[in-house]
Amino acid sequence: MASTDGRRRAAVLGSPIAHSLSPVLHRAAYAELGLSQWSYDRFEVDEAGLPGFIEGLDASWAGLSLTMPLKRAIIPLLDSVSETASSVEAVNTVVFTDDGRRTGDNTDIPGMIAALRERGVEKTDCAAVLGAGATASSALAALSEICTGPVTAYVRSRERGQEMRGWGERLGVDVRISDWTEAEQALHAPLVIATTPAGATDALTDAVPDRPGTLFDVLYEPWPTGLAATWAARSGAVVGGLDLLVHQAVLQVEQMTGHSPAPLAAMRQAGEEALAAR
Repeated sequence: MASTDGRRRAAVLGSPIAHSLSPVLHRAAYAELGLSQWSYDRFEVDEAGLPGFIEGLDASWAGLSLTMPLKRAIIPLLDSVSETASSVEAVNTVVFTDDGRRTGDNTDIPGMIAALRERGVEKTDCAAVLGAGATASSALAALSEICTGPVTAYVRSRERGQEMRGWGERLGVDVRISDWTEAEQALHAPLVIATTPAGATDALTDAVPDRPGTLFDVLYEPWPTGLAATWAARSGAVVGGLDLLVHQAVLQVEQMTGHSPAPLAAMRQAGEEALAAR
């Protein structure tokens, strides 16, 4: 049951968590929606501390956002997990129902699809993914919805390549593996999703073609990345990490508060202002 005094709480958990923009985005949504009794905080929580944190929550809590390293660790603590989250074994959203159940979902995947759709990318006949970490599996899940042909993943190790192939089989995506040394070839795909850490794609900037397709670079700080800046300078469409962050947060706000649609424009503006102030 929700708290009797009307207060509702939500937060983002992870480690490290100080850099998270989630409080900025969710608080902007609450302000726009007039939810004056709602609060959203951040808590430094690692895998060892997660069970105790969850058990200590009272009835005022509506939901949680989860970042690394908790997206998989939360799963055994939940009563149910959505099909979307199960497909990549990663939960970034927990909603506490009125009857006390803990439900898990993944809004990163539909957030990616929505961010691409906003830039006019509804379908693609092939794609390239740079990197093979946790975000890359979400990228494959998103591509399973919009890509009709093969996806080439550019990876640094054979083990990572095998993981990506496994995710592809699980998600029904035709994944082909290439070594990172061939990553310049990725830039000729109609859709390129860069899931690598800051600086990892800097060496590729000189290889951006004269007429590039769409680049989805999941980083938002620093922004723009060298690759994104060069891509835009050559008139390619660019989707950034803030786009992903805002779209997945919109879905979280809707699930946690029950208010739909969440205020996308206000949340994006708040995120842009917060990044500009850093």
